[in-house]
Amino acid sequence: RAGKDIAAVATAATEDEEADNSNSFALKFASEDDPKPLSSKKQLTVHFIMGANGMGKTTTIGKLAHRLKAEAGQKVLLAACDTFRAGAVAQLERWGERADVDCFSPNETTNGPSAVLYGALDKAITEEYDVLLVDTSGRLSNNDALTAELVKMKRVIQKRMSTGFDEKVKPIPNLQVPHETLLVIDAAQGRMALDSAKQWDKEIGLSGLILTKLDGSAKGGSVVAVSRELGLPVKLVGVGEGIDDLRDFEPESFVDGLLGIGVAGGGSSKEGKALEARLTQMRKERTQRAKTAPKPSSSPAASAMGGSAGEMTLQGLEDIGSMDMEEGVGEMQMITPGGGAGAGKNKAKNKNKKKKKRKNKK
Repeated sequence: RAGKDIAAVATAATEDEEADNSNSFALKFASEDDPKPLSSKKQLTVHFIMGANGMGKTTTIGKLAHRLKAEAGQKVLLAACDTFRAGAVAQLERWGERADVDCFSPNETTNGPSAVLYGALDKAITEEYDVLLVDTSGRLSNNDALTAELVKMKRVIQKRMSTGFDEKVKPIPNLQVPHETLLVIDAAQGRMALDSAKQWDKEIGLSGLILTKLDGSAKGGSVVAVSRELGLPVKLVGVGEGIDDLRDFEPESFVDGLLGIGVAGGGSSKEGKALEARLTQMRKERTQRAKTAPKPSSSPAASAMGGSAGEMTLQGLEDIGSMDMEEGVGEMQMITPGGGAGAGKNKAKNKNKKKKKRKNKK
């Protein structure tokens, strides 16, 4: 089913445009109705993929490229824009070979992230590729220099994919691209995932999430907070190291995994439905009890207390402040453990009796 979903969206973007809008979990692709970039004969879809170090961005791009080519017949180009991490370019090139797609890598004239991206866009447009997948350097959200580089790269995409000129014959940035700006989140990430996502969404603008490493013990609960806080859908999930281990996100299966029920949670497929039916029945019973519960009635005792049954009217602080504190206040008595207010007086009498007996003996 997952393969059919991505193939249908990629090969029939125009017909499925309305379905895409209603299904936010589907990846977005360029539509034939969209204006084409300058000097381009066909539409080009650009997916901009980013995230922190070690989240699995490069691996995810390789798996996605494989799916697009094998399941949807797309002509895919990879852009190796991670020029900061040693071995990142070679890793993406190996994934390109495994997926049987082309990879645009840095060379002597294009060795910076933005330069590599511009070269990849040129190649994708002139050679009529269907999809360009952009790999970026792993970074933390508080690394201002690398975050600024991401902002610059997004501007490069919008400028190179311009569809017209302004009055000064300068390209007008195409604000409809990239079609996806996807943040990769590790299933084991905690609070840092939300903090980073907030910052990157503010600086760059995110369109969706990819959850990786769900094949381990981590359940990926942090993605729930990110999705709810920023209103971002989860598009894809990584469930292993194999080239076929990138799946479409299925909300019901994901929740079953979080709760430890159903097939996703290691149980039977009937557990999730049984839990849902039980919760529905409990809600109905609660609603019914609320309707049939007797209303609290007033009584003489309640009226004497100044309210209905179970309520007591307390004296206001302003009334307490206006009281004569000396009125009705007697002598303060010492209260000792094991006795009431007169316990101290009784002990004093006992001591006097003992003294008198001693004098009489003498």
